[in-house]
Amino acid sequence: MNLDQNWQKIQFNNTRGLTLAGLLYSSASRSGPAVVVCHGFTGGKEGGGKARAMGEELGTRGFNTLLFDFSGNGDSEGLFENITLSGQVEDLKCAVDWCMAAGMGPVFTMGRSFGGATAICHGAVDPRVAGVCTWAAPARLRELFTELAEGPVDDSGDLFALAGEEGIIYLRKAFFDDLEKHDLPMLAGQISPRPLLIIQGEKDAVVDPADAGLLYHSAGESGEILYIPGADHQFSVHYRQVWDACFAWLAKYLPQARPYTD
Repeated sequence: MNLDQNWQKIQFNNTRGLTLAGLLYSSASRSGPAVVVCHGFTGGKEGGGKARAMGEELGTRGFNTLLFDFSGNGDSEGLFENITLSGQVEDLKCAVDWCMAAGMGPVFTMGRSFGGATAICHGAVDPRVAGVCTWAAPARLRELFTELAEGPVDDSGDLFALAGEEGIIYLRKAFFDDLEKHDLPMLAGQISPRPLLIIQGEKDAVVDPADAGLLYHSAGESGEILYIPGADHQFSVHYRQVWDACFAWLAKYLPQARPYTD
């Protein structure tokens, strides 16, 4: 992996003692606003290269960008089968802690799919977050993952199988039990009066586009929604529209951000 001078590999620990791997795009001083990006389910911090490209564009707009792997994913420690939404919310809090300790702020969070759900859950309880942006975030988590899962597939009844992009993946029953603790529409409303931008593809075959409406109608006056015609769950050929919408949203709430040149 070749990184230009503005990218740095970082590490930080979560509350469970696991080391999480990150990439930071920043000025030399690391001062100024930051965007913390949350990857999707079974994804990784670089997003196939697109997350890095977006981080570099955010840099031209004066934002530091932190990409990181949730525990059990990518280069971070932990087993994927042990992930939970609550665990990811804790991981995101630790990422925000790291940014604040490094002198960055205000901090915005941005997440795709399950990472977007994580950002909503965290933003609802962490007032340090200045705003939240989600892409294709599900609102009905238990229904979505129960439909995707098969099992249990072990004698103890603890392990379930899901078909992932790279084959069969496994999750423990605790993952599904934990989803019951998180009412996404209610939590979206708790982000107010801070801004929440909800972006959803109209041709999403994974997350029902109606979920975006459930989140938006709970978000209050500070919520905004953008449906992108023809866009799939990955925004495969529409990512530029998503980026531009995010950049415009950030500029509206932090117009004083300036590009850094060091």
